[in-house]
Amino acid sequence: SLCVPCQTDAERRRRDAEDAHRRLKEEERRKMEEKERKKAEVRKRLEEAAKAKKAGGKRGFMTPERKKKLRNLLRKKAAEELKKEQERKAEERRKIIAERIGQPKPLDGANEATLQGILKQYHARIEKLEDIKYDLEYEVRQKDFVINELTIQVNDLRGKFVKPALKKVSKFDKLKMVVKSTSEVDFRSNLKAVKKEAFKLDEEKQAEKKPEWALGAKKEDEE
Repeated sequence: SLCVPCQTDAERRRRDAEDAHRRLKEEERRKMEEKERKKAEVRKRLEEAAKAKKAGGKRGFMTPERKKKLRNLLRKKAAEELKKEQERKAEERRKIIAERIGQPKPLDGANEATLQGILKQYHARIEKLEDIKYDLEYEVRQKDFVINELTIQVNDLRGKFVKPALKKVSKFDKLKMVVKSTSEVDFRSNLKAVKKEAFKLDEEKQAEKKPEWALGAKKEDEE
């Protein structure tokens, strides 16, 4: 039999070994649980992403009805924007015309001298506007000339050929030209030229020949 201190040490070592084994088991179980938990989280995220993608694909799928509805909405919006732009331009034009024309002159009860004065004012204003118009047109022509020259220089530096402006011809004009060209075709020009003598009868050829007595008389005259 062992002594009491020896029994106590052996019991303590056994308990320590059991505790270490239990802690090792618990650590392994904790690691396995953590691994399973992470797997479950990853699986859940993948499932949620797949569901969201599937749901989003269904929501974003364009059926013919949805395409037609969207097309109609875009057309309606474009028409509204165009109408607003036209109204804005018309209002701006009215304002500019009102500013340039000014308020109408009071003609009721005006005598001849007053009317002549008003006409002179309008005439002077028209002359001034015509001068401004001429200056603006001249400036535009000069700028167009400069732009054309610069464009030619740039194209020369790039080595690019400038395509000349072609004359626009409508399809009706093209059709008229085709019809006119076909109506003026000379069909005789394509026919083969044939000698007229090929179709003469033998009798006609014999009639053209001179009789023998005429040939004999001719020989006597020559002798």
